[in-house]
Amino acid sequence: MGERSQDLESTELLGLVGGLLTTISFIPQVVRLYKLQSAREVSLSFVSLFIVGLALWTLYGVVLSSLPVIMWNSITLLLALGMLYAKLKWGRRLSG
Repeated sequence: MGERSQDLESTELLGLVGGLLTTISFIPQVVRLYKLQSAREVSLSFVSLFIVGLALWTLYGVVLSSLPVIMWNSITLLLALGMLYAKLKWGRRLSG
């Protein structure tokens, strides 16, 4: 029983680290959008589908009671919503 518990802890740690890295990798792009106040290069269909996918992953994590899946997908979902806001606000702005 102890070995099974240790395997589960290792699996959770793997999910936590993987989620951390993928979420952190998304931050520079969102920061750049707000810094430049331009989102012309971002595809609206990409952002929209990405948001739906993240929402489904978060729901999947809730169904499985998986903390890493819930936590990291929720955080990335917030970042993606920020990206959608930037796209809608600055998506058509011409650089000047």
